[in-house]
Amino acid sequence: MSSTPLVIVQGFLGTAEIISWGRHINTFGQESLARRKILLPNLGPVSSLHDRACELYYSLAGGTVDYGKEHSSAHNHARYGRTFPVGLYPPWSKEHPLHFVGHSVGGPTVIKLQYLLQEGHFGKEGHPEMVLSLNAVCSPFRGTQLVYTLGEEATAAPDVRPFSLGALLAKFIHLAAYLSPLLPSVLDMHADARALSYRESSLISFGKQLWSSDWAASTDAVPYDMTFEASDIREIKHGEGRPHQNTFYRSHVSCMLCYHHEPPLRISSITHILLYFWSQSIGSFDYRSLKPAPSFLGNFKHANPMNMHQKSIVLVNPLGEEHWANDGVVPVFSQWHPLPCGGCTYPHPYYSCPPHLYSATTCSHDRSMSEPSSLEIPLRNASCYLEAQLISGCWVVRTMDGSNHLSLIPRVWGENTYQRDFWVELGQWLDAVDKHVNICR
Repeated sequence: MSSTPLVIVQGFLGTAEIISWGRHINTFGQESLARRKILLPNLGPVSSLHDRACELYYSLAGGTVDYGKEHSSAHNHARYGRTFPVGLYPPWSKEHPLHFVGHSVGGPTVIKLQYLLQEGHFGKEGHPEMVLSLNAVCSPFRGTQLVYTLGEEATAAPDVRPFSLGALLAKFIHLAAYLSPLLPSVLDMHADARALSYRESSLISFGKQLWSSDWAASTDAVPYDMTFEASDIREIKHGEGRPHQNTFYRSHVSCMLCYHHEPPLRISSITHILLYFWSQSIGSFDYRSLKPAPSFLGNFKHANPMNMHQKSIVLVNPLGEEHWANDGVVPVFSQWHPLPCGGCTYPHPYYSCPPHLYSATTCSHDRSMSEPSSLEIPLRNASCYLEAQLISGCWVVRTMDGSNHLSLIPRVWGENTYQRDFWVELGQWLDAVDKHVNICR
């Protein structure tokens, strides 16, 4: 039985050259992953979900990136991007689908890709069943409060607050794009369609973009896509995110700040310090500051933020804790899956699965894990555990308290038991999916 290749889709500011996912996985020597081809496409690190999905398709299938006539016209950039003479997987089709792992924004990127395949964006050759499975890790499917902390205007998105961290990052992005012909590929911003390099843009135009970025303050960039407003547009207006019957979905949810269980603070690096302070900001976020109000607030007139440190507080908030508990970047409810819960089985003991307001997704919440080390528990009875998770057209949600947004990133925390157990279990699950699909055929 041949193994279906695995595509790893990185998130915001991720590039295949900076983080060695392939070598990281191979160091664990897991047999099932060792014989499975791993594909590492390099996508725009700050591009919108639409642009990233288009780049993902053509990097795998080959050809010139086509962002679409309507989309490119609406967002004032060229229709065509760079050309991939040979794709990473030319035989990619409905008959030869791929497995996907999406970290952070990589998860919503794959969901956008499947939506575009369904809508016929890539022609008759495209089909949503080209995505055999998606394992999403810490993915902000429904947005995150952090984008507002970093600079997105809470009442006027996609505007960015001057002198905020987001505004400073935008200036760096434009500088990298302007000097791109001279810079190494690790700083590739994939801005080909925007004509931002010094070969295509004047110094005056570059200065104007540094002063006020048209790209950063647009709806065609990933910071805006991570707002709750953009999430509502995708789900309610366009109907994105509905699971496909023959695709297997799992989300791996991390939580470093939880009301019911607050893990001890482990400061091991500067990035961990940032995650800690960001988690506090997300944990005390006031949803009343947002305009328009997110759809998950429903008809409630207000939503009081939960104080994550006053254990005796009376919770009058109509929302569940999952809207504040987070992994340092993304709230728990947003990591579950696109759309609200619907037909939820085995609900999490601490988080609510509220009735859906407009549309919902079928999901199953795995309650077996409370600490990173407990990944070993299902491995002791792997056959029964994996069989229970082979549910196509349904999101299997696996919650891991005590881990954070970067716990699985190579060369950040170093190789540890948690990372090894994750990839070992994933390899077994992918083998089980391949076997199940081959039997059904």
